[in-house]
Amino acid sequence: MTSFSLYGLAAAMALGLSCGDSGSPPQSDVSARLELVAEGLAFPVDLTAPTGDARLFIVEKGGRIRVVKNGTVRSTPFLDISRLVSKGGEQGLLGLTFHPQYATNGQFVVDYTDVSGNTVVARYRVSSDPDVADSTSGTVLLPVAQPYSNHNGGSVAFGPDGYLYIGLGDGGSGGDPQNHGQDRTDLLGSLLRIDPDHGSPYNIPATNPYAQSTQFRREVWSYGLRNPWRFSFDRQTGDLYIADVGQGDLEEVDVAPAGSPGGENYGWRIMEGRSCYNASTCNSNGLILPVLQYSHNDGCSITGGYVYRGQAVPALRGTYFYSDFCNGWIRSFKYQDGVATEQKSWPDLNPNGSVTSFGQDAQGEVYILVADGKVYRIAQ
Repeated sequence: MTSFSLYGLAAAMALGLSCGDSGSPPQSDVSARLELVAEGLAFPVDLTAPTGDARLFIVEKGGRIRVVKNGTVRSTPFLDISRLVSKGGEQGLLGLTFHPQYATNGQFVVDYTDVSGNTVVARYRVSSDPDVADSTSGTVLLPVAQPYSNHNGGSVAFGPDGYLYIGLGDGGSGGDPQNHGQDRTDLLGSLLRIDPDHGSPYNIPATNPYAQSTQFRREVWSYGLRNPWRFSFDRQTGDLYIADVGQGDLEEVDVAPAGSPGGENYGWRIMEGRSCYNASTCNSNGLILPVLQYSHNDGCSITGGYVYRGQAVPALRGTYFYSDFCNGWIRSFKYQDGVATEQKSWPDLNPNGSVTSFGQDAQGEVYILVADGKVYRIAQ
């Protein structure tokens, strides 16, 4: 297989740029630095927090969620489902999101690959101890069979509309041999949207693009994705950013503006980035092409981040950060009028390691997670 993805390279370890791919963007002149907030973690892959909560919740790939409280990583995990989780390669506990009404209902959602290698999206509840979840409360919302061990996606997030969004890769192998990316009759290679607050175990929102379809899966919100790692919403504008890992040549970031009705086709496997995939010509009519791409001269596997909306560095507000798992650099752009503008590189924010993910806390501050177990906050 010639493709790279976040954990494909991790297995070997024991584990952009303008569309012209003209080299590293210019360095930013904004003053920012890294502040270490946690270390000694076991391959952290996600970080988030409930609305209005000062704690940090960090996902470890092996199946645990750790709590940082008052600046200290608690020894007792918030949740430990390691017995349920497959841990090889790109598999593991991959995503976490808290319900918008977590303060009153105590609900949160995780995404993991089970011991059979299939994706499970499950809902849990906190226990009477606010720092420990009830590990017996798990309810499976959505199981998805995975034909291969890689390209599992893994991001989950409640959108501004209150619905749950779920990112799924194309099922794995290389080159999407079963064409899941373009197949709306299955869930793979797609971004899903469901309503977990109604139905058993969920309802389909009436405004989903295929809500009334008898042909396509009604959960599908958009499709044509290879391995979205990761997607996030701008908490101020509602714009949706999707970092999609490429095959052998190009990494990309797609953006769906707030208010989109869904149904976007991001092109895989017709396109890789802005280029035809494995063909001299192709028909790109109706496809949503990336706002940004970079070539494998600059990396191998994109790690998507967040639009900064914090208070620590006011000059960064509106800036979307992303990285590459292989090269570990930090870059950014601002999305304006459908274009990636003000593209910058940030050598002072390079954590000198493989960036597995970004995170965002309840105040909108942005964090950088590194495979060696460290977590940093972007600070002034």
